[in-house]
Amino acid sequence: MLGGSFWAAFLRNAISTVLMLSFFLMLDRPRFSMKKTAWCYIIFGVTMIISYSAWYLAANSSFVRFAALSSLPVIGVFCSIMSSDVLYLSLYKMALTFYLFSVCAFCGVDVARWWFGGNLWVDIFVRFVCFALILIFTWFKFRKRFLSGVDFLLQEMDLFSAVALFVSVMLGAIMAYWPNLQGFSVFNMVRAFLILFMAGTLQYAILHLYIHLGQEHYYQAEKELLEVNEQLLRQQMDLMRESEIEAARIRHDVRHHVLLIREYVQKREYDQLLTYLTQYDDDVEKWKVKDISKNLAVNSILLAYAKKARRQNIQVSMDIRLGESLPIRDIDWIAILANMFENAIHGCAGSGQPQQEIDIYISQKGNKVIIQCRNTSSKEVVFHKGLPQSDKGGGMGVISIIKAASHYEGETDFSVQNGMFITRILLNLI
Repeated sequence: MLGGSFWAAFLRNAISTVLMLSFFLMLDRPRFSMKKTAWCYIIFGVTMIISYSAWYLAANSSFVRFAALSSLPVIGVFCSIMSSDVLYLSLYKMALTFYLFSVCAFCGVDVARWWFGGNLWVDIFVRFVCFALILIFTWFKFRKRFLSGVDFLLQEMDLFSAVALFVSVMLGAIMAYWPNLQGFSVFNMVRAFLILFMAGTLQYAILHLYIHLGQEHYYQAEKELLEVNEQLLRQQMDLMRESEIEAARIRHDVRHHVLLIREYVQKREYDQLLTYLTQYDDDVEKWKVKDISKNLAVNSILLAYAKKARRQNIQVSMDIRLGESLPIRDIDWIAILANMFENAIHGCAGSGQPQQEIDIYISQKGNKVIIQCRNTSSKEVVFHKGLPQSDKGGGMGVISIIKAASHYEGETDFSVQNGMFITRILLNLI
């Protein structure tokens, strides 16, 4: 801190406060509407600037020593309250914000002291230039990339890793404000530069590592869904081939049917004719594939897996009440329904019960889609944190269901009641 008048301190406080609040807001997903959020930030920022400027005027010595460090918890608490993100992500963004604030202060003070004899207006000018460059770069380059990768960041980052990252960045930033090391010298200047550079490089590398890991896991999940989709398409092709074979058989037998019908008519054996036509109709109906839903994706998935279940002597009943077009991606229907039906088939097969059944109910009510699957199950299903654990390991089916449902701010529930495993899924349509 190079001192100066009240208004010089006011300008420095304004630059620092606007930088920290603006940078955090650019990378944040606010809890409230943008209009309400903007007003809260403006009111809080003005209050911060006036309060810290008054502190500078009333107790200059304590302000110089502790103002920078004290701004971190004050602004951090406010920004965390305004953010809808989890606490550890807010901690990371706050640490990054304070780090950039430290870089601006370091550049302003040391440039002014090194080349301009400690001119306070040079300090303010350099801080303003750094402030403008940081916000411009954040808005046009960093913000979009960060927000597009924040979900990957949340998947990979836990509280421990966030705290470790927070501490590493904060140690570098705090060293620039350590009260006993603020004297100007080449050693202190080089030391501060190296610490800030190393802390910045470390957090940048770790940030990209987390996002890269999240993307890898996302692509792996998408690959698994594509494999399920390919399997489903193969089953659909098998159904079509069987239907074509049966249609060819029926066409081949049409000539014999016509001859027999003509014989009954010529002999006026109408009772026998009606009996024969009834038997023929039953035979055709047996091989006819009935649609169970107007929604093409849902219909294809359920028909394929229903046939697979019936081949294993599992009784299947379905009650589907959906519109033809819904704002749900086909790949999400596959993730939910295919995994749910596959788990139900495995549950029936492992139940050891002589009578095995799967009962599926899907309905749209307003802007919500309700999905429930009940299947025969063993009573020895193990749950961990509310999720069923596979005895063969993995358990990726349940995870895929939860991830797909989360795209629609949905809810999932898994339970066992009276020997039946029950899966409940609620999707919110946008």
